[in-house]
Amino acid sequence: MFSTTAFAQTAAGAAPSGPAAFFMQVAPLLFIFVIFWFLVIRPQQRRMKDQRAMIDAAKKGDTVITGGGLIGRVTKVDGDEVEIELAANVRVRAIKSTLADVRPLGGAKPAND
Repeated sequence: MFSTTAFAQTAAGAAPSGPAAFFMQVAPLLFIFVIFWFLVIRPQQRRMKDQRAMIDAAKKGDTVITGGGLIGRVTKVDGDEVEIELAANVRVRAIKSTLADVRPLGGAKPAND
């Protein structure tokens, strides 16, 4: 009563093959990689390059923050090491690559002054 006749659909032809079919399968993956490159990888490389330049430019008198959260003033720079004064007569030596931030001498002014 409510049934309809079902007809089998005939095949229109074989699926395309060759270089065009391969490109159509790989194109979405290439597109995703290009988007990933411009949105994630490239900006991260730029940030790492800027961070490395900032750390390498650390000089005597700069305020630095170590990876462990210690804040101090640079008193001496020796190649890839810096001597940091944490308090009066308290000095530590640290490797430059462990520095997280460098604030130049005479940097930003306090907000409420």
